[in-house]
Amino acid sequence: MKSNKTKGINTVCTHEGELEDKQFKGAVSPLYMSTSYQFDDVDVKRYPRYYNTPNQEALCKKLAALEHAEAALIFGSGMAAVSTALMTFLQAGDHVVLQQTIYGGTYHFAVSQFERFGISYSFTTGWEVEDFEKEIQPNTKVLYLETPSNPLLTITDIEGVANLAKKKGILSMIDNTFASPVNQNPIDLGVDVVIHSATKYMGGHSDICAGVVAASQEHMDKVWQTGICFGGSLSDYTVWLLERSIKTMVLRVRAQNENAMKMAEYLDQSKDVDNVYYPGLPSHPGHDVAKRQMKGFGGMLSFELNSSIDTSLFFKQLELIKPSMSLAGIESTMLSPTKTSHALMSAEDRAKQGIKDSLIRFSLGIEETEDLIADIEQAIAKVKAMSVTA
Repeated sequence: MKSNKTKGINTVCTHEGELEDKQFKGAVSPLYMSTSYQFDDVDVKRYPRYYNTPNQEALCKKLAALEHAEAALIFGSGMAAVSTALMTFLQAGDHVVLQQTIYGGTYHFAVSQFERFGISYSFTTGWEVEDFEKEIQPNTKVLYLETPSNPLLTITDIEGVANLAKKKGILSMIDNTFASPVNQNPIDLGVDVVIHSATKYMGGHSDICAGVVAASQEHMDKVWQTGICFGGSLSDYTVWLLERSIKTMVLRVRAQNENAMKMAEYLDQSKDVDNVYYPGLPSHPGHDVAKRQMKGFGGMLSFELNSSIDTSLFFKQLELIKPSMSLAGIESTMLSPTKTSHALMSAEDRAKQGIKDSLIRFSLGIEETEDLIADIEQAIAKVKAMSVTA
Protein backbone atom coordinates (compact mmCIF):
# COMPACT_ATOMS: atom_id res chain seq x y z
CA MET A 1 0.00 0.00 0.00
CA LYS A 2 1.27 3.47 -0.83
CA SER A 3 -0.13 6.83 0.07
CA ASN A 4 0.22 10.26 -1.42
CA LYS A 5 -1.48 13.63 -1.43
CA THR A 6 -3.57 14.74 -4.38
CA LYS A 7 -4.63 18.38 -4.29
CA GLY A 8 -4.51 18.49 -0.50
CA ILE A 9 -6.58 15.35 0.12
CA ASN A 10 -4.92 12.33 1.70
CA THR A 11 -5.45 9.24 -0.42
CA VAL A 12 -4.47 5.61 -0.16
CA CYS A 13 -4.28 3.22 -3.09
CA THR A 14 -6.04 0.16 -1.67
CA HIS A 15 -6.34 -2.24 -4.61
CA GLU A 16 -7.00 -2.15 -8.33
CA GLY A 17 -10.09 -0.16 -9.18
CA GLU A 18 -10.47 1.77 -5.91
CA LEU A 19 -9.27 4.95 -4.24
CA GLU A 20 -9.79 5.24 -0.53
CA ASP A 21 -10.17 8.78 0.73
CA LYS A 22 -9.11 9.17 4.37
CA GLN A 23 -10.85 12.52 4.68
CA PHE A 24 -14.18 10.83 3.94
CA LYS A 25 -13.78 7.93 6.39
CA GLY A 26 -12.75 5.24 3.95
CA ALA A 27 -15.42 5.92 1.32
CA VAL A 28 -14.47 4.54 -2.07
CA SER A 29 -14.10 7.19 -4.74
CA PRO A 30 -16.12 6.73 -7.93
CA LEU A 31 -12.93 7.41 -9.87
CA TYR A 32 -11.62 4.04 -11.04
CA MET A 33 -7.90 3.54 -11.22
CA SER A 34 -5.57 0.95 -12.71
CA THR A 35 -2.53 -0.46 -10.95
CA SER A 36 -0.34 1.62 -13.26
CA TYR A 37 -1.94 4.88 -12.16
CA GLN A 38 0.56 7.47 -10.96
CA PHE A 39 -0.74 10.17 -8.63
CA ASP A 40 2.03 12.59 -9.54
CA ASP A 41 1.55 12.06 -13.26
CA VAL A 42 -2.19 11.71 -13.80
CA ASP A 43 -3.26 9.63 -16.81
CA VAL A 44 -6.50 11.34 -17.84
CA LYS A 45 -7.50 8.33 -19.92
CA ARG A 46 -8.50 6.62 -16.68
CA TYR A 47 -11.27 9.18 -16.11
CA PRO A 48 -14.59 7.24 -16.37
CA ARG A 49 -16.15 9.70 -18.82
CA TYR A 50 -13.25 8.86 -21.15
CA TYR A 51 -14.50 5.31 -21.74
CA ASN A 52 -11.66 3.69 -19.83
CA THR A 53 -12.92 2.11 -16.63
CA PRO A 54 -12.05 -1.59 -16.37
CA ASN A 55 -15.56 -2.87 -17.07
CA GLN A 56 -15.94 -0.51 -20.04
CA GLU A 57 -12.68 -1.76 -21.51
CA ALA A 58 -13.60 -5.40 -20.99
CA LEU A 59 -17.01 -4.97 -22.65
CA CYS A 60 -15.53 -3.03 -25.57
CA LYS A 61 -13.15 -5.91 -26.28
CA LYS A 62 -16.06 -8.36 -26.35
CA LEU A 63 -18.10 -6.13 -28.67
CA ALA A 64 -15.13 -5.65 -30.99
CA ALA A 65 -14.70 -9.42 -31.15
CA LEU A 66 -18.40 -9.88 -31.97
CA GLU A 67 -18.08 -7.51 -34.95
CA HIS A 68 -14.66 -8.85 -36.01
CA ALA A 69 -13.19 -5.39 -35.38
CA GLU A 70 -9.91 -4.35 -33.81
CA ALA A 71 -11.56 -2.03 -31.30
CA ALA A 72 -14.92 -0.69 -30.13
CA LEU A 73 -16.42 1.98 -27.87
CA ILE A 74 -19.74 2.01 -26.01
CA PHE A 75 -22.00 5.05 -25.77
CA GLY A 76 -25.00 6.25 -23.80
CA SER A 77 -27.40 5.71 -26.72
CA GLY A 78 -27.55 4.61 -30.33
CA MET A 79 -27.79 8.23 -31.48
CA ALA A 80 -24.73 9.13 -29.38
CA ALA A 81 -22.87 6.43 -31.32
CA VAL A 82 -24.25 7.60 -34.69
CA SER A 83 -23.57 11.30 -34.13
CA THR A 84 -20.10 10.76 -32.66
CA ALA A 85 -19.05 8.47 -35.50
CA LEU A 86 -20.28 10.84 -38.20
CA MET A 87 -18.80 13.95 -36.60
CA THR A 88 -15.48 12.17 -36.17
CA PHE A 89 -14.99 11.76 -39.89
CA LEU A 90 -16.76 14.88 -41.18
CA GLN A 91 -15.82 18.54 -40.93
CA ALA A 92 -16.74 21.85 -42.54
CA GLY A 93 -16.54 21.59 -46.32
CA ASP A 94 -17.12 17.83 -46.40
CA HIS A 95 -20.01 15.96 -48.00
CA VAL A 96 -21.71 12.73 -46.90
CA VAL A 97 -23.99 10.39 -48.84
CA LEU A 98 -26.71 8.76 -46.74
CA GLN A 99 -28.98 5.94 -47.73
CA GLN A 100 -32.56 6.99 -48.41
CA THR A 101 -34.10 4.47 -46.02
CA ILE A 102 -32.55 5.01 -42.60
CA TYR A 103 -33.63 5.38 -38.99
CA GLY A 104 -35.66 8.56 -38.44
CA GLY A 105 -33.34 9.83 -35.71
CA THR A 106 -30.32 9.60 -38.02
CA TYR A 107 -32.27 11.36 -40.77
CA HIS A 108 -33.25 14.14 -38.36
CA PHE A 109 -29.67 14.52 -37.14
CA ALA A 110 -28.45 14.98 -40.71
CA VAL A 111 -31.06 17.50 -41.82
CA SER A 112 -31.07 19.51 -38.58
CA GLN A 113 -27.37 19.60 -37.72
CA PHE A 114 -25.01 19.16 -40.68
CA GLU A 115 -25.57 22.54 -42.26
CA ARG A 116 -24.79 24.24 -38.93
CA PHE A 117 -21.30 22.74 -39.15
CA GLY A 118 -20.77 23.45 -42.83
CA ILE A 119 -21.28 19.82 -43.83
CA SER A 120 -23.31 19.09 -46.96
CA TYR A 121 -25.23 15.88 -47.54
CA SER A 122 -27.23 13.93 -50.10
CA PHE A 123 -29.75 11.14 -49.69
CA THR A 124 -29.79 8.36 -52.24
CA THR A 125 -32.94 7.85 -54.30
CA GLY A 126 -32.77 4.13 -53.57
CA TRP A 127 -30.57 1.60 -51.81
CA GLU A 128 -28.63 0.04 -54.67
CA VAL A 129 -24.88 0.55 -55.14
CA GLU A 130 -25.47 2.76 -58.18
CA ASP A 131 -27.73 5.00 -56.08
CA PHE A 132 -24.76 5.74 -53.81
CA GLU A 133 -22.39 6.29 -56.72
CA LYS A 134 -24.70 8.84 -58.35
CA GLU A 135 -24.58 11.03 -55.24
CA ILE A 136 -20.79 11.07 -54.75
CA GLN A 137 -19.17 14.49 -55.06
CA PRO A 138 -15.50 15.52 -55.10
CA ASN A 139 -15.68 16.38 -51.39
CA THR A 140 -17.59 13.27 -50.28
CA LYS A 141 -15.92 11.71 -47.24
CA VAL A 142 -18.46 9.17 -45.97
CA LEU A 143 -20.97 6.72 -47.43
CA TYR A 144 -23.57 5.83 -44.79
CA LEU A 145 -25.84 2.82 -45.14
CA GLU A 146 -28.31 0.85 -43.05
CA THR A 147 -29.32 -2.70 -43.88
CA PRO A 148 -31.79 -4.14 -43.11
CA SER A 149 -33.27 -0.67 -42.85
CA ASN A 150 -35.73 0.77 -40.36
CA PRO A 151 -38.70 0.38 -40.88
CA LEU A 152 -39.11 -1.13 -44.36
CA LEU A 153 -36.35 -3.77 -44.12
CA THR A 154 -34.75 -2.73 -47.41
CA ILE A 155 -31.52 -4.59 -48.20
CA THR A 156 -28.35 -2.94 -49.48
CA ASP A 157 -25.40 -4.77 -51.00
CA ILE A 158 -22.85 -4.14 -48.24
CA GLU A 159 -19.82 -5.45 -50.09
CA GLY A 160 -20.78 -3.48 -53.19
CA VAL A 161 -21.02 -0.18 -51.30
CA ALA A 162 -17.82 -0.94 -49.36
CA ASN A 163 -15.94 -1.63 -52.60
CA LEU A 164 -17.30 1.58 -54.13
CA ALA A 165 -16.10 3.53 -51.09
CA LYS A 166 -12.61 2.02 -51.28
CA LYS A 167 -12.42 2.72 -55.01
CA LYS A 168 -13.24 6.39 -54.36
CA GLY A 169 -11.09 6.74 -51.25
CA ILE A 170 -14.18 7.29 -49.07
CA LEU A 171 -15.00 5.94 -45.61
CA SER A 172 -17.92 3.48 -45.41
CA MET A 173 -20.15 3.41 -42.34
CA ILE A 174 -23.12 1.16 -41.52
CA ASP A 175 -25.89 0.98 -38.95
CA ASN A 176 -25.99 -2.77 -38.24
CA THR A 177 -28.64 -2.59 -35.49
CA PHE A 178 -31.45 -4.54 -37.15
CA ALA A 179 -29.16 -7.42 -38.13
CA SER A 180 -27.07 -7.64 -34.94
CA PRO A 181 -23.58 -9.15 -35.10
CA VAL A 182 -25.23 -12.58 -34.84
CA ASN A 183 -26.74 -12.22 -38.32
CA GLN A 184 -24.30 -9.92 -40.11
CA ASN A 185 -20.66 -8.80 -39.84
CA PRO A 186 -20.12 -5.85 -42.21
CA ILE A 187 -16.38 -5.54 -41.49
CA ASP A 188 -15.90 -8.94 -43.12
CA LEU A 189 -17.56 -7.42 -46.20
CA GLY A 190 -15.19 -4.44 -46.29
CA VAL A 191 -17.05 -1.77 -44.29
CA ASP A 192 -14.85 0.59 -42.27
CA VAL A 193 -17.10 1.57 -39.33
CA VAL A 194 -19.99 -0.38 -37.78
CA ILE A 195 -22.61 1.24 -35.52
CA HIS A 196 -25.25 -0.29 -33.26
CA SER A 197 -28.02 0.92 -31.08
CA ALA A 198 -27.10 -1.53 -28.31
CA THR A 199 -30.46 -0.68 -26.76
CA LYS A 200 -31.86 -3.20 -29.20
CA TYR A 201 -30.58 -6.75 -29.82
CA MET A 202 -27.42 -6.39 -27.77
CA GLY A 203 -29.46 -5.22 -24.77
CA GLY A 204 -32.41 -7.42 -25.59
CA HIS A 205 -34.44 -6.89 -22.41
CA SER A 206 -35.91 -3.40 -22.98
CA ASP A 207 -34.14 -2.07 -19.89
CA ILE A 208 -31.10 -0.13 -21.10
CA CYS A 209 -30.10 2.59 -23.55
CA ALA A 210 -26.69 2.23 -25.20
CA GLY A 211 -24.74 2.45 -28.45
CA VAL A 212 -21.63 0.90 -30.00
CA VAL A 213 -19.09 1.91 -32.62
CA ALA A 214 -16.58 -0.70 -33.87
CA ALA A 215 -13.76 -0.33 -36.39
CA SER A 216 -10.00 -0.55 -36.79
CA GLN A 217 -7.83 0.70 -33.94
CA GLU A 218 -6.77 3.66 -36.06
CA HIS A 219 -10.37 4.72 -36.69
CA MET A 220 -11.44 4.09 -33.09
CA ASP A 221 -8.62 6.27 -31.75
CA LYS A 222 -10.22 9.13 -33.71
CA VAL A 223 -13.72 8.24 -32.50
CA TRP A 224 -12.41 8.29 -28.92
CA GLN A 225 -11.01 11.79 -29.38
CA THR A 226 -14.43 13.04 -30.52
CA GLY A 227 -16.33 10.99 -27.97
CA ILE A 228 -14.59 12.43 -24.93
CA CYS A 229 -15.65 15.89 -26.09
CA PHE A 230 -19.29 14.94 -26.65
CA GLY A 231 -19.56 13.13 -23.32
CA GLY A 232 -21.73 10.25 -24.49
CA SER A 233 -20.15 7.62 -22.26
CA LEU A 234 -22.08 4.86 -20.54
CA SER A 235 -22.58 4.50 -16.78
CA ASP A 236 -20.82 1.57 -15.16
CA TYR A 237 -24.12 0.06 -14.05
CA THR A 238 -25.48 0.10 -17.61
CA VAL A 239 -22.19 -1.34 -18.83
CA TRP A 240 -22.77 -4.23 -16.43
CA LEU A 241 -26.33 -4.72 -17.72
CA LEU A 242 -25.15 -4.71 -21.34
CA GLU A 243 -22.38 -7.20 -20.59
CA ARG A 244 -25.00 -9.40 -18.93
CA SER A 245 -27.21 -9.19 -21.99
CA ILE A 246 -24.72 -10.12 -24.69
CA LYS A 247 -24.15 -13.46 -22.93
CA THR A 248 -27.58 -14.54 -24.20
CA MET A 249 -27.67 -12.56 -27.44
CA VAL A 250 -27.01 -15.50 -29.76
CA LEU A 251 -29.76 -17.60 -28.18
CA ARG A 252 -32.25 -14.72 -28.23
CA VAL A 253 -31.55 -13.60 -31.78
CA ARG A 254 -31.75 -17.10 -33.22
CA ALA A 255 -35.15 -17.60 -31.58
CA GLN A 256 -36.29 -14.20 -32.88
CA ASN A 257 -35.08 -15.05 -36.38
CA GLU A 258 -37.17 -18.20 -36.34
CA ASN A 259 -40.26 -16.42 -35.03
CA ALA A 260 -39.95 -13.60 -37.55
CA MET A 261 -39.77 -16.06 -40.44
CA LYS A 262 -42.89 -17.89 -39.24
CA MET A 263 -44.83 -14.67 -38.68
CA ALA A 264 -43.78 -13.20 -42.04
CA GLU A 265 -45.06 -16.31 -43.81
CA TYR A 266 -48.32 -16.17 -41.84
CA LEU A 267 -48.91 -12.48 -42.54
CA ASP A 268 -47.96 -12.90 -46.21
CA GLN A 269 -50.83 -15.38 -46.59
CA SER A 270 -53.38 -13.36 -44.60
CA LYS A 271 -56.26 -11.81 -46.54
CA ASP A 272 -56.26 -8.95 -44.01
CA VAL A 273 -52.69 -7.87 -44.88
CA ASP A 274 -51.72 -5.97 -48.02
CA ASN A 275 -47.92 -6.01 -47.81
CA VAL A 276 -45.23 -7.73 -45.74
CA TYR A 277 -41.63 -6.50 -45.62
CA TYR A 278 -39.17 -9.19 -44.49
CA PRO A 279 -35.93 -10.14 -46.29
CA GLY A 280 -36.44 -13.82 -45.47
CA LEU A 281 -39.41 -14.01 -47.84
CA PRO A 282 -38.44 -15.09 -51.38
CA SER A 283 -40.76 -12.34 -52.66
CA HIS A 284 -38.69 -9.63 -50.97
CA PRO A 285 -36.69 -7.72 -53.63
CA GLY A 286 -33.53 -7.94 -51.51
CA HIS A 287 -33.88 -11.62 -50.64
CA ASP A 288 -30.97 -12.89 -52.74
CA VAL A 289 -28.60 -10.22 -51.46
CA ALA A 290 -29.72 -10.88 -47.89
CA LYS A 291 -29.02 -14.61 -48.32
CA ARG A 292 -25.51 -13.77 -49.48
CA GLN A 293 -24.53 -11.36 -46.69
CA MET A 294 -26.64 -12.45 -43.71
CA LYS A 295 -26.46 -15.58 -41.55
CA GLY A 296 -30.06 -15.05 -40.44
CA PHE A 297 -32.79 -12.70 -41.66
CA GLY A 298 -33.40 -11.02 -38.30
CA GLY A 299 -36.24 -10.62 -35.87
CA MET A 300 -37.79 -7.49 -37.41
CA LEU A 301 -40.49 -7.17 -40.04
CA SER A 302 -43.14 -4.67 -41.04
CA PHE A 303 -46.53 -5.01 -42.67
CA GLU A 304 -49.59 -3.06 -43.78
CA LEU A 305 -53.15 -4.06 -42.92
CA ASN A 306 -55.63 -3.61 -45.72
CA SER A 307 -57.65 -0.41 -45.84
CA SER A 308 -60.75 -1.97 -44.27
CA ILE A 309 -58.96 -2.33 -40.92
CA ASP A 310 -58.25 0.74 -38.79
CA THR A 311 -54.60 0.49 -37.71
CA SER A 312 -55.06 2.64 -34.59
CA LEU A 313 -57.96 0.47 -33.40
CA PHE A 314 -55.95 -2.67 -34.15
CA PHE A 315 -53.19 -1.56 -31.76
CA LYS A 316 -55.72 -1.00 -28.99
CA GLN A 317 -57.15 -4.52 -29.28
CA LEU A 318 -53.83 -6.37 -28.93
CA GLU A 319 -53.51 -8.32 -25.67
CA LEU A 320 -50.21 -10.22 -25.81
CA ILE A 321 -48.21 -8.13 -28.28
CA LYS A 322 -47.27 -4.81 -26.71
CA PRO A 323 -47.85 -1.58 -28.68
CA SER A 324 -44.55 -0.01 -27.67
CA MET A 325 -41.64 2.04 -29.00
CA SER A 326 -39.28 -0.64 -27.75
CA LEU A 327 -37.90 -3.21 -30.15
CA ALA A 328 -35.62 -6.26 -30.19
CA GLY A 329 -36.52 -7.32 -26.66
CA ILE A 330 -37.60 -10.79 -25.65
CA GLU A 331 -41.22 -9.60 -25.79
CA SER A 332 -42.96 -8.96 -29.11
CA THR A 333 -43.87 -5.34 -29.81
CA MET A 334 -45.57 -3.35 -32.54
CA LEU A 335 -45.64 0.34 -33.35
CA SER A 336 -46.57 2.88 -36.00
CA PRO A 337 -43.32 4.37 -37.45
CA THR A 338 -45.14 7.53 -38.55
CA LYS A 339 -46.00 8.26 -34.92
CA THR A 340 -42.75 7.16 -33.29
CA SER A 341 -39.42 6.28 -34.89
CA HIS A 342 -40.01 8.44 -38.00
CA ALA A 343 -42.29 11.10 -36.52
CA LEU A 344 -39.59 13.79 -36.92
CA MET A 345 -39.64 13.29 -40.68
CA SER A 346 -42.14 15.26 -42.71
CA ALA A 347 -45.08 13.41 -44.26
CA GLU A 348 -43.59 14.21 -47.67
CA ASP A 349 -40.22 12.68 -46.80
CA ARG A 350 -41.86 9.61 -45.29
CA ALA A 351 -43.85 9.19 -48.50
CA LYS A 352 -40.61 9.29 -50.50
CA GLN A 353 -39.34 6.36 -48.44
CA GLY A 354 -42.62 4.49 -48.80
CA ILE A 355 -43.56 4.76 -45.12
CA LYS A 356 -47.36 4.82 -45.00
CA ASP A 357 -49.54 5.72 -42.03
CA SER A 358 -50.86 2.16 -42.12
CA LEU A 359 -47.37 0.65 -41.77
CA ILE A 360 -46.79 -1.45 -38.64
CA ARG A 361 -43.29 -2.35 -37.46
CA PHE A 362 -43.30 -5.75 -35.75
CA SER A 363 -40.42 -6.74 -33.46
CA LEU A 364 -40.55 -10.45 -32.69
CA GLY A 365 -39.80 -11.71 -29.23
CA ILE A 366 -39.35 -15.28 -28.07
CA GLU A 367 -42.99 -16.24 -27.42
CA GLU A 368 -44.76 -19.13 -29.12
CA THR A 369 -45.82 -18.00 -32.59
CA GLU A 370 -49.20 -19.71 -32.16
CA ASP A 371 -49.95 -17.25 -29.35
CA LEU A 372 -48.84 -14.29 -31.45
CA ILE A 373 -51.04 -15.38 -34.36
CA ALA A 374 -54.01 -15.81 -32.04
CA ASP A 375 -53.49 -12.30 -30.67
CA ILE A 376 -53.36 -10.73 -34.13
CA GLU A 377 -56.45 -12.59 -35.27
CA GLN A 378 -58.53 -11.67 -32.24
CA ALA A 379 -57.51 -8.00 -32.59
CA ILE A 380 -58.49 -7.95 -36.27
CA ALA A 381 -61.80 -9.67 -35.50
CA LYS A 382 -62.66 -7.05 -32.87
CA VAL A 383 -61.85 -4.17 -35.22
CA LYS A 384 -64.02 -5.71 -37.95
CA ALA A 385 -66.87 -6.16 -35.47
CA MET A 386 -66.60 -2.47 -34.51
CA SER A 387 -66.85 -1.39 -38.13
CA VAL A 388 -69.98 -3.50 -38.62
CA THR A 389 -71.76 -2.02 -35.61
CA ALA A 390 -70.64 1.55 -36.26
